[in-house]
Amino acid sequence: MEKLLEVKNLRTYFPRRYRPPVKAVDGITYDVRPGELVAIVGESGCGKTVGILSLTRLNPPTSRIVGGEVSWRDKDLTRIPVEDLQKIRGKEIAMIFQNPLSSLNPLMTIGRQMTEPLQIHFAMGHKESVQEAKKILARVSIPDIESKMAAYSFQLSGGMRQRVMVAMALCCNPRLLIADEPTTALDATTQAQILELIASANKKDGRATILVTHDLGIVARYADTVHIMYAGRIVESADCAELYSRPQHPYTEALLKAVPRLNRSEEYELAPIGGFPPRLDQLGPGCPFEPRCKRRQKPCAGETPPFRVLSSNHSVSCWEI
Repeated sequence: MEKLLEVKNLRTYFPRRYRPPVKAVDGITYDVRPGELVAIVGESGCGKTVGILSLTRLNPPTSRIVGGEVSWRDKDLTRIPVEDLQKIRGKEIAMIFQNPLSSLNPLMTIGRQMTEPLQIHFAMGHKESVQEAKKILARVSIPDIESKMAAYSFQLSGGMRQRVMVAMALCCNPRLLIADEPTTALDATTQAQILELIASANKKDGRATILVTHDLGIVARYADTVHIMYAGRIVESADCAELYSRPQHPYTEALLKAVPRLNRSEEYELAPIGGFPPRLDQLGPGCPFEPRCKRRQKPCAGETPPFRVLSSNHSVSCWEI
């Protein structure tokens, strides 16, 4: 199957005067295929959000994409003019941001923010765009749509704002949906509805989704492929079932052991990961997980482990394997 998006050795740094740069994303490589849901998992601060923002150059203005490629329909999104990129954002690649309160415009009504991308990308008239916006808001279970269309973002609850963000991302029917913790502020029932909506759209429309999350339960249920990130790098990539049944990287194993499971006995104790993630401006030449790893060996601290291909759908960066 053809690749919809291909990321090659993407590096995004935060340069600093007189000090080493913060290497938020330090050479990640993966691809996304039509209909696939790709999950990116890791602790807070490992570079997940900066990595997905860099795909369409929405990374913070204090950061710089210093290397790599993001290939989309034979175009490198890291190099094309901003005018061409604007035609892709929202229409072909849409994003659900992590914090809807800071992402929605407090000076525009929800209705205006919903209709604007429809009018820009599809040249819809006012009445047509309003009707289409109402349909999309209904799909994400927004009650009393008329009043919500006339409201401002600060007048809505956190969960309602998150649902509006999801609706805005879906309104142009993009081919790739990037979701950064899309269900954080939602209750369990609405969370399931939103995730089912995203997953069913993948299968029905051939849309692909990149899902950033901390919730390994969501990953197990919905993801096709999983990439484990640590200290700005991908340390393990695998098919979802393969990753859960045969995790190879010590960090992946530690993440899974820290999650409660119903099939474990009452005597089983959760195992927290000792230590702290490294500072991204002080990364050494070796494996970044080495100080916290229980299986570390002599080469781990001195040289970055190469990616080893274990099978057609499983690869890992570890000297122990």
